[in-house]
Amino acid sequence: MEIILSTEALNWFKEEMAVKSGDSIQFFARYGGASPLHEGFSLGVRMEDPDEAVVQTEHQGVQYYIERRDEWYFQEHNLHVNVDPTVDELIYSYEKA
Repeated sequence: MEIILSTEALNWFKEEMAVKSGDSIQFFARYGGASPLHEGFSLGVRMEDPDEAVVQTEHQGVQYYIERRDEWYFQEHNLHVNVDPTVDELIYSYEKA
């Protein structure tokens, strides 16, 4: 399982969440909504220091990660993070690892 962020997504985090070197961004399962992997759950994102990261990647000193407790949500898929330019919001896709 990997986290793959597009250049547009990295720029989105800088502009919308004001991330800087030393910050950490968590991707997590949240109740409500829907995803291609789980009906009734969707992906959340927040600035939070890791507790027990199972997957992580770093770009320009910013750590992007998934906690062990949320590993079930991804079902052995890689997480691809991009931006929908029509609404300037993050979009997620999942690819079997």
